[in-house]
Amino acid sequence: MTSSIASLDLCTLADAIAAGEITSVAATTLTLDRLDTVGRKLNAVVRLDATRALEAADAADRKRASGATLPPLHGVPLAHKDLFYRAGDLSAGGSKIRTDFRADTTATVIDRLDAAGALDLGRLQLAEFALSPTGYNEHNGHALNPWNPAHVPGGSSSGSGVAVAARLVAGSLSTDTGGSLRHPGAMCGLVGLKPTWGLVPTDGVMPLSASLDCTGPLARNARDAARLLSVITAGDYESALGDGVSGMTIAIPGGYYRELLQPAIAVRLEQAVVAMRRLGVTTIETAPPDMAVVNALMHLMMSVEAATIHRRWLIERPQDYSDQVRSRIEPGLFYPATRYVEALSLRAQITQGWIASCIGRADLALLPAISIPVPTIAATTEGDPADVARVIGQLTHCTRGINYLGLPAASVPCGFDCEGLPVAFQLVGRPYAEATILRTIHAYQGVTDWHQRVPDAAELN
Repeated sequence: MTSSIASLDLCTLADAIAAGEITSVAATTLTLDRLDTVGRKLNAVVRLDATRALEAADAADRKRASGATLPPLHGVPLAHKDLFYRAGDLSAGGSKIRTDFRADTTATVIDRLDAAGALDLGRLQLAEFALSPTGYNEHNGHALNPWNPAHVPGGSSSGSGVAVAARLVAGSLSTDTGGSLRHPGAMCGLVGLKPTWGLVPTDGVMPLSASLDCTGPLARNARDAARLLSVITAGDYESALGDGVSGMTIAIPGGYYRELLQPAIAVRLEQAVVAMRRLGVTTIETAPPDMAVVNALMHLMMSVEAATIHRRWLIERPQDYSDQVRSRIEPGLFYPATRYVEALSLRAQITQGWIASCIGRADLALLPAISIPVPTIAATTEGDPADVARVIGQLTHCTRGINYLGLPAASVPCGFDCEGLPVAFQLVGRPYAEATILRTIHAYQGVTDWHQRVPDAAELN
C-alpha cells in the first residue's frame, strides 16, 4: 500500500480519494511519514504540522462519506516552499534573520488550495531568501538531489523539487524570480511552470523582486500542473489538455540559447524536437535579440527591489546573511533611481522584440532549460570563487531573462545525461499562453515516459 499510494500522481490520487478507494487519512499518514523520513534524509523539509493535517484528513473523509460535492483536490496532502504564509505559522524563508517570523495573513494561493480541498502538511526547504539557482543554503544545509545526492537539486525551490521528484508529495507550490521553479523542475525531472507575470496572486508570499516574482506549480506531469494552476488562478487549464498539437509551430532559437549548450544536453533536446515533429508539430529556426541587455535589466530590477526589502537587515544584521546571498543583494543599494525606472519603462518594448525574434510566427519557443549537466554541490560551493560563480551563472543562462519579459515558461523532463541526472527543455510562450504550453507538454508526455521515471532515493520498494 505504501508504494502504491506514493506512486500516484496528484490527479490520480485526488480521483482515488474522491471515489473512496483511498482515504485521505491513509494518504496523509503515509505522506507525513515519508516527509519525516525520506524527506529529512534529503533535507527537503522545514517543518510539518501532523496534528493539524490529520485532523483535516479525518474531516475530509467524513465529508466524502456524507455524499457532499467534492472540490478538485479534496483530501490531497501537499506541502509547499517556505515562502507561503499561513496566518500564525512560522515562515523563515530559508533565512536566519526570519527564524522567528510568524505571518499575520495567509497567502491567497494557499486560501485557494484550502477551498479546493487540499491539505497543507507544512513547508519545504529553499535557498536563503530564494536567492540561489542551485538551492544553496548555508544556514539549513543543502537539499539533496534524489537522483544523486552529491548533486544540487536546483533552486531556489529546492525542497519542493526534491519532495515531488522523490514521491514524498504529489505536487507543490513554489516561486520563480529568475528560474526558481524551472531549475528544480529541470534538475529533478519535473514540470516546473512559471506563469505569466501577474497571472497568479503573490500576496502573502515573501517577496524577492515584486516585478519579477511568479508563483506556480512543481508537478510530475502536465495534468497535475494544470490542475494546480487551475486552482490557484480560478481558471481552467485541464479540459483542453487532450486537444493535441498537430498543426502547431514551435520555434527553436539559436545564438545565445546555444552558446553554452553541452553535447549531453543538446542530444536530448534534439530527440525531444524529433518527438514533437512526430506529433505533427512544425519547427522553425529563429534568432534571439541581444540578451546581454535583457539580462542586465533583469539583474538591475531584481537587485534594486531585493535591496529595498532587505535594506534594514543589511544595515542591522549583515552577519546573518551568507556571503553568497548578501553579495547578490547589496549592489541594488547603489543603482541610480533613473536606471531602475529605465528598466521598468523599457520592459514592454523589449518583450515585444523578444517575442518577434524568438517566437516569430510560431506558437511557442523551445529552449534549453539548463545548458549544462546538473552540477555537484562541491562544484557550486568549493574552490576558486570565480569558478563557482561561472557554474552558477551557467545555470541561469536560459531562464533569468524570461522573468524580465514576464512570459510564461515551463521546464519539461526529456531524458538523462550519462551520469543519470535529468535533462530538460523549456517551453516559452506569449503572455497567457499557459494552456498552450501545458497542452504541448501533455502531448509530449503521451509519447515519452521520462516524467514517469522514479529516483532510487524515493525508496518505493
